[in-house]
Amino acid sequence: MTSLLFSPLTIRGLEVRNRLWVAPMCQYSAVEGVPQEWHHTHLAQFASGGAGIVMAEATAVSPEGRISPEDTGIWNDEQRDAWAPIVAAITTRGAVAALQLAHAGRKASTWSPFSGHHGSVPVDQGGWPTVGPSAIAFEGYAEPATLDLAGIDEVVADFASAARRAVDAGFQLLEIHAAHGYLVHQFLSPLSNLRTDEYGGSLHNRARLLLRIIDAVRDAAPDLPLFVRFSATDWAEGGWNVDETAAVAGWAAERGVDFFDISSGGNVAHQRIVPGPGYQVHLADHVRRTAGVPVSAVGLIDDGRQAEDILQRGEADAIMSAREWLRDPHFALRAASELGADIGYWPPQYVRARPRR
Repeated sequence: MTSLLFSPLTIRGLEVRNRLWVAPMCQYSAVEGVPQEWHHTHLAQFASGGAGIVMAEATAVSPEGRISPEDTGIWNDEQRDAWAPIVAAITTRGAVAALQLAHAGRKASTWSPFSGHHGSVPVDQGGWPTVGPSAIAFEGYAEPATLDLAGIDEVVADFASAARRAVDAGFQLLEIHAAHGYLVHQFLSPLSNLRTDEYGGSLHNRARLLLRIIDAVRDAAPDLPLFVRFSATDWAEGGWNVDETAAVAGWAAERGVDFFDISSGGNVAHQRIVPGPGYQVHLADHVRRTAGVPVSAVGLIDDGRQAEDILQRGEADAIMSAREWLRDPHFALRAASELGADIGYWPPQYVRARPRR
């Protein structure tokens, strides 16, 4: 059997060497939004380990869009220039360098998980006021200010500026973060969006911010593959759901989005999730079949055979993994050996460790 996991995939003219990709993972290690040596080592090792795409963490398009004060950003030229050598380290090792553009909305200005604190960072301790579609706080966080129309226009412009800087830094692929309870997801979900204007109420109104961001990013980066990461469900009654995700994915594809990264949850504290191996794959499968769009599956996919089987069953077009890459930065090399896939990109320095068949 020919391995699908280790077959190349071409997206908007960009060839990706395989379909086992690194999901964006926040490191909470930046200084004033500037990525550090940690980010360089962290991301480059996955490219050496055989990943097809290495996607850098949720990177804020504005200072107030950061999840925490330690998040990376791309709202100024210093940050752009710091990303450039990291991009080069990924691409020279044969992987595609990708960046997730993000705004945390009401879940911004929070303590990093290393701080020992929880909830919102007070303004006098380095935090800032947050914004959202409505003045509804995420449980345990400060109440956000409701974005007015001028503020929404500014968010759209920030995504466009960030996309241009990402192109200048050399990134080959961009993703808009519309998942995990951050700003775009907050607008999509009726649990966090109680607006009565053109950005609230109907599905199309709740999707309006995302669609405007897609248009702006596509204009700023017309030639780059563009992904959207969705949380396909809030896992809560009355919330955003997989059928709405599929509908909006169809609209997004019409506007030039090439691929959809399907995750779930994160928008409300009362979500009810029962995690298990591949627990989100059925959501990716539903979006793929309903909207007729290519998708990646993510969520407790930590074995090469498991990943291969998902693709062979036609449930997704690619696999994103996160924690398994942290456990083994050479996950792709290991999985290829386990599956008997003949790949030509073992680093020559590591060939002596390649299992013999």
